[in-house]
Amino acid sequence: MTTVGILGGGQLARMMALAGAPLGLRFLVMDTSAEACAGQFAPMVVGDYRDEQALGEFASRVDVATFDFENVPAESARWLADRVPVFPNPRALAIAQDRLAEKTLFRDLGIPVPAFATVDSREELEAAIAEVGAPSILKTRRLGYDGKGQFRIRVAADAQAAWEALGPQAASVGLILEAFVPFERELSVVAARARDGGFVAWPLTENWHVDGVLSASLAPAAVEGGLARTAIEHARRLAEAMDYVGVFALELFCRDGGLLANELAPRVHNSGHWTIEGSETSQFENHLRAVLGLPLGDTRMVGHACMLNWIGEMPDPAMLLAQAGGHWHDYGKTSRPGRKVGHATLRAPTPEGLVAALESTGRALGRGGQVDPVVARLRGA
Repeated sequence: MTTVGILGGGQLARMMALAGAPLGLRFLVMDTSAEACAGQFAPMVVGDYRDEQALGEFASRVDVATFDFENVPAESARWLADRVPVFPNPRALAIAQDRLAEKTLFRDLGIPVPAFATVDSREELEAAIAEVGAPSILKTRRLGYDGKGQFRIRVAADAQAAWEALGPQAASVGLILEAFVPFERELSVVAARARDGGFVAWPLTENWHVDGVLSASLAPAAVEGGLARTAIEHARRLAEAMDYVGVFALELFCRDGGLLANELAPRVHNSGHWTIEGSETSQFENHLRAVLGLPLGDTRMVGHACMLNWIGEMPDPAMLLAQAGGHWHDYGKTSRPGRKVGHATLRAPTPEGLVAALESTGRALGRGGQVDPVVARLRGA
């Protein structure tokens, strides 16, 4: 029986283990915390990702290794790759960990990106603002996620406040200034590439964020077909350039009918959770198929789907489960402000049916503000 090792023990690892059970797979999770929620479904090695003794134990017990989040040190991935197959490869992981390397790769591949400049000092921040302009966003090059490690510069005079907020991190994680994009929509392509180069993508997804954290995802995104094809082609080009194996997400801004690449997530992705019930093959199963060298599954949708993220605390599941096509996912985490604790997916055969389900759910759970933007999009507003 094949054992898949997962570095990172959060909800993504948990859902990967659940998806792998029908395939007859075993799992071993490594995380820095013994309380990691994936440990409720798979045995764990607890230790620092740079601890070679813990990594060695992990490697000795698995047949292949993968990740559930991108901030596993790239050097640890390289160390593991000398002992067991690791997918995606350490180079892809390293690129996705560094916003400057990521944006540079996008640009080199001809994928449009917002203007950007590296920032290593207070003086370079002034020069970057002069080059990129304002408004813009100062970000850490590494370790930022869900809106963390960012400071929005509205006018050039905000440079000092931005430097005070993030400057102390310049030496350790680096900084990058990116032009602010007044986007019309946030979109994502979730795709998978196999060991033999086979490539599949799920329908383009539209996303809504609150305070930098994903709130809702709608699939398929209501966009013109040419735009969707362009987005998927960007993802294909990126995967081939990195010799990527596994599932990844390319996050995009839509502006004036065109696309700008925002960032790459080298793992299964929050905006692809709807695929569990909304697609012939989920992102979690296809990720496992890819890293094991199995044929990739069909990504066709089953109806129309919307994923709602639960942040901080879980609402009452009974109210959503009363909906036809309602599916509930509790990550087994304790409640905490800003923490992703679960999600739900609503699925319906038609857009009209999905509108009705969303409106009923919003009323029942008191979450009209979360579902209203999705309903408006479905109605063509």
